[in-house]
Amino acid sequence: MFINKTQSGKCNICGPNVKIRRKEKDLSQRQFAEKLQLLGLEIDKNAIQRIECGKRFVIDTELKTIAKALDCSVADLLEE
Repeated sequence: MFINKTQSGKCNICGPNVKIRRKEKDLSQRQFAEKLQLLGLEIDKNAIQRIECGKRFVIDTELKTIAKALDCSVADLLEE
């Protein structure tokens, strides 16, 4: 089975930016997961950790909700 990864071997390119922006908001991974859940995204702390280290794919609807929770644009999260 083919697994699509970035040139760096990661499953997403938004992870590092999610981590930076989450820390700027002074949110733990658990607090961030709870905030996303309030916005309707069923995700837990472990999924946040996997996203931030590039081990989990992020679908477009998730990325949109993550950007909303972090008060930034989707484009901001996709900057390399």
